[in-house]
Amino acid sequence: MDDAQARRAHPAEEPAQIFKGFGAITRILRMSAYYRWRLGIGVLATVIAANFQLLIPRYLGAAVDHAQSLLAATGANPDAARDALGWAALMLLGAGMLRGVFTMIHNYQGEAIGQSIGYELRLAYFEKLQRMSLAYHDRVHSGDLMTRGMLDIEGVRRFVDGAMLRTIVLVILLTYGGYRMMSTDLVLGLLALSFVPVVMWRGSMSSLLLRRTWRALQERMSVLTRIMEENLGGIRVVRAFAARDHELGKFDAASSDAITMAMRRVQIRYSNAAVMTFSYYTAMGLVLWAGGHKIIQGTITVGTLAEFLVFMAILQQPVRQIGMIVNSTARAFVSGARVFEVLDMEPAVRDRPGARPLRLADGVLRFEHVDFAYGGDSGDSPVLHDISFEVGPGRVLGIVGPPGSGKSTIAHLIPRFYDPTGGRITIDGQDIRDVTLDSLREAVGVVHQDTFLFTASVDSNVAYGDLDADRLRIVNATESAQLHDYIAGLPRGYETLVGERGLTLSGGQRQRLSIARSVLLTPAIITFDDSTASVDAVTEQRIRTALKDLTRDRATIIISHRLSSLMHADEILFIENGRIIERGFHDALLALGGRYRERYDLQMEFGDDPGLGASAARPAAG
Repeated sequence: MDDAQARRAHPAEEPAQIFKGFGAITRILRMSAYYRWRLGIGVLATVIAANFQLLIPRYLGAAVDHAQSLLAATGANPDAARDALGWAALMLLGAGMLRGVFTMIHNYQGEAIGQSIGYELRLAYFEKLQRMSLAYHDRVHSGDLMTRGMLDIEGVRRFVDGAMLRTIVLVILLTYGGYRMMSTDLVLGLLALSFVPVVMWRGSMSSLLLRRTWRALQERMSVLTRIMEENLGGIRVVRAFAARDHELGKFDAASSDAITMAMRRVQIRYSNAAVMTFSYYTAMGLVLWAGGHKIIQGTITVGTLAEFLVFMAILQQPVRQIGMIVNSTARAFVSGARVFEVLDMEPAVRDRPGARPLRLADGVLRFEHVDFAYGGDSGDSPVLHDISFEVGPGRVLGIVGPPGSGKSTIAHLIPRFYDPTGGRITIDGQDIRDVTLDSLREAVGVVHQDTFLFTASVDSNVAYGDLDADRLRIVNATESAQLHDYIAGLPRGYETLVGERGLTLSGGQRQRLSIARSVLLTPAIITFDDSTASVDAVTEQRIRTALKDLTRDRATIIISHRLSSLMHADEILFIENGRIIERGFHDALLALGGRYRERYDLQMEFGDDPGLGASAARPAAG
């Protein structure tokens, strides 16, 4: 990608982007100022180190002139000259050692501040991701979020030591040192500093390019992370379809894009460093040529010329670091904007001002003419339209319908993973948008079809919602989910480590462990979102029987494509295209002869639901 393409693809010079970048730098400086003692010590050590560094050319120049005068004097004592040089050497050594000590102090403090800022940002970033609504996570790929949380925060962290404190050193050396040089000899002083405008110009130009290319590189790294994450997450699918070469090709193409941009950045950085170094040595050559003529003319001494040359030699390293300063600043400019963009977002679903904890009385859940669209606008492809129902303690509500009809969306609305775009949802008459999220989600449990298990022991996964749960409660929960016998047969029982994403368990076992995790908390309202899809009909019947006592005093919603899972519900909703088209209990819906009857006949004909062979009579509630 050339510069013109980069500008079109990534308009980094747009006013909004520039404003965000400068705002990010300002916030980093404010965060640094929070560590006032560390920052004060670091800045003071930087100033002292720079001043000791400026003493070195003065001492060396004075020593050269003093030794030369002693040696030129008739009858001078060589021992006196050696003593003078010895004292000069000791002073130079002392200045160098003190400069090194204070440089170490300012480097340590700068690194400590940077690490502390990185620690704060990582915690704040992770905490913000926990609060962002599912709608946000639906739009943004996790690979990009991980890149921001790692590479971008690292770019912000390195700004304090890599740019801020180094800039102070450079400014002191150029201003105070330059003033002393020009006050000694104006011509030589101007020649000694003649490379500075070239460095500043090249630094400014490279800053624009580096800022633009860093954003492009970050986006390519996000793509690379996403490909790797998807490959590892779907490694069984990759192996099953022998798609290794295809995956390697995708990864190679993304890696190639990333390294092309990385090499572009290397080219920019080192070409500018070469120009800076060339201008520096050109200036040094001019100082040596002009200073030599002045020595011949007797207007300056050899020690004065030595002082100028040593001063320029001292400037060499800071000059080379201008590229680092520019690079660190450009990286912080872009990375900080990307990090703070996430930190400044307000979750779409959050506690309203004045929200109060949910006050549970009867535990009655009610949907009142609820509409929902994932775009946030009920007029934009609504997923649900005019959904109304009520379910209370001891009652079971079944929901069935074709894929994509909105069944799982209903389950996601109850704990406020999303907010409805129309109508309202209440628990005991309280709009769930007016209560705190923590209290709502303590009262509502959702068992999903797609289970996620952490890389931890079995008991830790079961007790994830209540880490203080004792073993008896854990065992009772797994017995209800018909999983205890299997766990008891494992080599380490409940201490057995569950592999990443629960791959050491079968699909049905993972679902049962997820059920145990939810029933452990005994929420007032519990929703089973196709949570027994991977469980055989016999085991499902055992689970339902075991959960009967646990759900006796709780509102229960069962979402399933398998009719035997919900045929005993007190009321069944058949949803299609986001609307309730049929409702009633099992026998009444069969008698209606509509869409529910069609699904029942199909499952009976093709044997998709072995549980339908059992009696279809509706038992008493509970």
